[in-house]
Amino acid sequence: MERSMTRGEQNLLMLESIIPRGEKLYIWCFDEAGNQIASSCPAEDEALLACAFSLLGAKEKALSCAQDAKTAAPCLIGSPIGMQWAVTFETERKRSLIFVIGPVFYAAPSERQMRASLRPFTDSIENARWGSELIAALPRLPVIPYVVFSRYAVMVHNTLTGEQLGPEALGSVSPVSEISATAAGPRDREKVWLAERAMLQMVRNGDINYHNVIQRSVQLSPGVPVQGADPLRQVKTSIVVFTTLVSRAAMEGGLSPEIAYPLGDSYLQSVEDCRDSGELGALANAMYHDFIYRVHHLRVSPNYSHAIQKCCDYIELSLDRKIRTADLAALVGYTEYYLTEKFKKETGQSVSSYIRYARVERAKVLLESTDLSIREIAEQLAFNTVNYFIQSFRDTAGYTPAQYRKRFQKN
Repeated sequence: MERSMTRGEQNLLMLESIIPRGEKLYIWCFDEAGNQIASSCPAEDEALLACAFSLLGAKEKALSCAQDAKTAAPCLIGSPIGMQWAVTFETERKRSLIFVIGPVFYAAPSERQMRASLRPFTDSIENARWGSELIAALPRLPVIPYVVFSRYAVMVHNTLTGEQLGPEALGSVSPVSEISATAAGPRDREKVWLAERAMLQMVRNGDINYHNVIQRSVQLSPGVPVQGADPLRQVKTSIVVFTTLVSRAAMEGGLSPEIAYPLGDSYLQSVEDCRDSGELGALANAMYHDFIYRVHHLRVSPNYSHAIQKCCDYIELSLDRKIRTADLAALVGYTEYYLTEKFKKETGQSVSSYIRYARVERAKVLLESTDLSIREIAEQLAFNTVNYFIQSFRDTAGYTPAQYRKRFQKN
């Protein structure tokens, strides 16, 4: 009698259909105990990659994540050899199914790098054989840039759950998540410099709405293009450089050197102690977030009540959509009238003026760090019309957006 397909197998077939045929990306399904139910991996590599998933500690991490599957967003799992997986979950009849996407490399490692990074895992004869087979299989293994891989991971999650998450659901993107094998050209280097400048300006300003700037940086720059002894060393080099730049920017933003230097040193030591590429990405993100919020708290006016500061933070995080006074009032439990009076008394500006000023400040960053058109920036920052954006910018900054961009490019 022919066996009927399990729900996990059915979902795997459905998920395979949303991945382009030319993309070498594998999806696996496990039960909550870690038993493999199905896989889209080619037969010649299935056992090899299943062993890698287990031996490199990724399977143990996936099972740990599954304990919180009811509330967890999809997550990334790295490894000491640069292999990456994404994990998401689905509940079937009171049990969790674990779906794993990968493994992938963000950039193809060399045989020399792989031999060096596999050394700690090949202490036995059996493991040594596995390591040799993995090295031999390198030309067949998927190599997908971080930005593309993260989109597929979220796509798989949304298909399984019916949610509509964006790439940020995988956690805030680290600017050094991806190591590239090729250097950027002259034009790209100019864009990289602008993106880096914008990233560091977010730290100086203590701007907590930094996610889009980070996302753009990831797309433009994969980190320091220095070939390390192994993939892990390459990522560490990028994070060390990034941490140094961020700590200096935080001091320029007002953070005391007595705090910034020891904090940076602590993160640098954590980077050196780390043995997992996935954890390194999370560490870089935590470092960036930490420094930005420390500067942000320094810039919080002591004259602002908790409710008004909460409104200001909400505005900073919502510049890409319409912000209504009614929403702010509901956020802090005030009537609209009481909030508008209290807001103006504490900040010296009306709610609408404060929002307009915050949008213009964000527009400055976009004008400095991107080649978005004036219309695109106006739309991204939820201005009703381009003309209103230009007028608001001129009234606040003293220049039109085009004049501001031209002056910036000359400096």
